[in-house]
Amino acid sequence: MIVQIVNDTGSASVKDLSQRFSITEDSIRKDLTALQKRGLLKKTYGGALKLEEEEMEQYVSQRKGKYMPDKRKIAQKALRLLKDDDVLFLDISTTSIEIAKLLKTSGLSLTVVTNMIDVMLAMTGDEYNRLIFIGGTFSEGKDGFVGSIANREISRYHFDKAFLGIVGADIERNAAMTYTSEDAATKETILKCSRNSYMLLETRKFDKTGNFIYASLSDFSGAVLDKPLDMKQKTFFEQHGLDYM
Repeated sequence: MIVQIVNDTGSASVKDLSQRFSITEDSIRKDLTALQKRGLLKKTYGGALKLEEEEMEQYVSQRKGKYMPDKRKIAQKALRLLKDDDVLFLDISTTSIEIAKLLKTSGLSLTVVTNMIDVMLAMTGDEYNRLIFIGGTFSEGKDGFVGSIANREISRYHFDKAFLGIVGADIERNAAMTYTSEDAATKETILKCSRNSYMLLETRKFDKTGNFIYASLSDFSGAVLDKPLDMKQKTFFEQHGLDYM
């Protein structure tokens, strides 16, 4: 009934839900936490929001072609962090595809490791950058490889830099989120094997959520953004020593 109310009205406050069901506000907060973990709504300070349709688009094929100016802007900024001979990991993210395209004409000479099929295809014909592809279990979206086999292979590397996609960035919970447990475990492995790791972060993701937390935001070195941070976000990043560009 809570989910139906939130979906019908777009949002609901803890106070209103407490009064409607004649239970304590603390009980409502626990219910909202449980419903958020099941991916049925987004819990906010003081209430809950309806999930937008795009938040249920788990597969790369569903996200391709959307928000392209933002993704290209992030990709262009990300290239500034790279230098010759870097060993770079690009994980399953539509922004990673844009980075791979730019690398072909960047003049850089890197070793690029990836578990994403579209990144591999984008780098076809690249004469300057060495490509290593990670196998494993096909992801649910059939866009790359995740799981224990991929994680074991990744754990043998030490990356100079890693660029990771993110479904939701929750500064209240200091949480970086994705859609599936397998992708979460693989992203966590990439983070552990990277000297510097950066979120490929469209600022709209601060208002989004995922089903699985794979890291704290403060576990990253920083974020590559499409737009400037607002004051609250900037304060969080600076308090946790995170770089942003």
